[in-house]
Amino acid sequence: MSLRDKIAPGQLLVAPGVFDMISAKVADRMGFGALYMTGYGIAASHLGLPDAGMASYTEMVGRAAAIAGGTVTPLIADADTGFGGLLNVDRTVRGYEAAGVQGIQLEDQVFPKKCGHTLGRAVVPMADMVRKIQVAVEARRNPDLLIIARTDARTTHGLDEALRRAEAYDKAGADIIFVESPESEEEMARICRTFDKPCMANMVEGGRTPVLSYEALRQIGFRFAIFPATGFLAAAEALTKAYSALRQTGSSAGANLDLFPFGEMHKLMGFERVWEFDKAHAE
Repeated sequence: MSLRDKIAPGQLLVAPGVFDMISAKVADRMGFGALYMTGYGIAASHLGLPDAGMASYTEMVGRAAAIAGGTVTPLIADADTGFGGLLNVDRTVRGYEAAGVQGIQLEDQVFPKKCGHTLGRAVVPMADMVRKIQVAVEARRNPDLLIIARTDARTTHGLDEALRRAEAYDKAGADIIFVESPESEEEMARICRTFDKPCMANMVEGGRTPVLSYEALRQIGFRFAIFPATGFLAAAEALTKAYSALRQTGSSAGANLDLFPFGEMHKLMGFERVWEFDKAHAE
């Protein structure tokens, strides 16, 4: 079933943020309707850099191909601003689609972009983003590839301007509307009331938007909810605790660490096939 087929009125599709192959494979076993390749997480885990437009198209599409190829759950992938002008957007959509992505997110920030829950974000003229959405729609070969249009206008220009832009992107052919960083439940409800198309909620723990329950998001009217930071924030906390214990005691022995079983890690990474292959081809 394609990701488009999973969109149903009155239902909410939840997608956890994945940022490397371990997080992707763990999430892939959980039965989610979709996974979300987070740009913040990829920049952090792959490059050790902030989400400030420094990850290139080549780096991002390579990560998308690895995640899509190593999982079975439909993948939504962050594509920042499309990595340039209209021709770059065309290349980006075609490349992400070839990588196996089923939903591609494009935003209207000025390049180099910044994390959507930070201050000082600038946006391009609305007409420029409208053309990017039109090109993205034209570029896809598979009509089931979802084009997700994100506007970052709310923080600097207010909700009215963000909605004006989102309406234009809707008319340009976007499949999903993503108004980034609304600052109250009332604003979130207004976004969903404005559009007939599915709207996406971005739930960032510690960000500018209230993190709501599944039922609250569904009742407001969101059809997608991404949780891009949950995984890497949990991973960073777990690593901090584990490495702190190791540094303090000099060993993991007796440290009472909550560790994923090593045998399960073998299964997660596919060692069972390696063992079967070696057995079948043993001389």
